Amino acid sequence: MTRVTTTKPRARDTGLPFLGQTGPNNAITDVPGVLVGYETLCSHADPTLRTSDMHVQTGVTAILPRGFAKEPRPVLAGQFTLNGNGEMTGSHWIRDGGYFVGPVMLTNTHSVGAVHEGATRWIVEHYAEAWENNHLWAMPVVAETYDGVLNDINGFHVRPEHALKAIAAADTGSVSEGNIGGGAGMICYEYKGGTGTSSRRIEIDGENYTMGALVQANHGLRPWLTVLGTPVGATMTEDRLPDFEAERGSIICVLATNIPLSSSQLERLSRRASIGISRSGSPGGNNSGDIFMSFSTANELELPQLSGPWRSVKQLNDELLDPVYLAAVQAIEEAVLNAMFAAEDTPTTRPSGKICKAIDHAQLLGAMQSEGVYDPKAKSVVIED
Repeated sequence: MTRVTTTKPRARDTGLPFLGQTGPNNAITDVPGVLVGYETLCSHADPTLRTSDMHVQTGVTAILPRGFAKEPRPVLAGQFTLNGNGEMTGSHWIRDGGYFVGPVMLTNTHSVGAVHEGATRWIVEHYAEAWENNHLWAMPVVAETYDGVLNDINGFHVRPEHALKAIAAADTGSVSEGNIGGGAGMICYEYKGGTGTSSRRIEIDGENYTMGALVQANHGLRPWLTVLGTPVGATMTEDRLPDFEAERGSIICVLATNIPLSSSQLERLSRRASIGISRSGSPGGNNSGDIFMSFSTANELELPQLSGPWRSVKQLNDELLDPVYLAAVQAIEEAVLNAMFAAEDTPTTRPSGKICKAIDHAQLLGAMQSEGVYDPKAKSVVIED
């Protein structure tokens, strides 16, 4: 995958003291076997993409829970919707069957069908022998958020081949953030938002595990913005976008882990994403699609259609779930800010002629300092008794 490099520091690199120990890349790809790929369509870089006077600023993100393994191995999964003004295909089956097979795809609202076709084609072709010999069905997970303020969303620029390119580009290691993939045209707290990721390490019974999060952040109003408990949005009022009196965005959160968890536990884990997004200030607006899912790469089972009458699943004792929940909340909180910290200024399409500004790191830290909770010399948040 071609990585988008930026000179901008990630949120943690500014000295903001996020809690918890990250994996080596502080990304969802720290979960062994999980790959991430992107395809980004940007008419600012390639003017030939434009078919009207509107900008094209959109794309596709692909998450491969089991990479490019040739055998179709399902992953146990759970799903939760805080507010349902959005779409995540396959979520009904995740809630009933407790698993899915294939990639998780993120894109814009009007491109779900095209991306679903591309992802289905990849499943059928990649697992050709199993699909041809066993009359299997494909139900990929495709989720969306609305990018029509920054992108010609009604131009239907994302096609099935872009989904295939995002999957083909999937890789391990560091993950690009901000104006990339499905997050290319997204807005977060009226700043440029997009794709963000983070991870946490967890020790259970002497073994090390990882919790990873990837978000497509397109939610929130400026006055709500909160960073590490500090309500900075109320004072950072410059460059607000017009017509943002009520929230009309969404956020997709994908949690991945190699901790052996049951489908029921993963559904409960997905609920905790609500707490993760609330830490940056969002209450989950009426017009927002706050849709979350979790999966575990443990328990490598055969497809139920190809296995015997009994299935055995290893799962964590419920009494040990608290640190798992905490890791998910921490990773999502940081992933949202990473999306904003990596983003770049982007011209608007509706209305035209405006700029959706990226968050100013220095201004943010200054706002926290003025509230008496950030020490620029120590680069830390001051916590009073």
